[in-house]
Amino acid sequence: MPKYLVEGAYTDDGLKGLIKDKASGRAAAVQKAAQSLGGTLDAIYYTFGETDLIVILDLPDNASLAAFAITAASSGLIRLKTRPLLTVEEIDKAVGKDVHYRAPGR
Repeated sequence: MPKYLVEGAYTDDGLKGLIKDKASGRAAAVQKAAQSLGGTLDAIYYTFGETDLIVILDLPDNASLAAFAITAASSGLIRLKTRPLLTVEEIDKAVGKDVHYRAPGR
């Protein structure tokens, strides 16, 4: 199942919700959301700086990630950045493909 990295930054009201729910409550909510999409929460970490948390999700596809991100961001309590995570094997497969590409001006 594909893995996705989700970076989140809480708004002021989102941080108030974190204080109320605690980190364990937020992790349970994210796990429940992932399960409702046919996936799982792989990991969740809190950080310092521009990003408040890092979440790694196992989800069936990009549409599931989009559904998760749109739903969470629409709350207005968190801003998200999402990225697919590729395995070593997937990158080996990618670099092994013959691509017929011409760089600009060449």
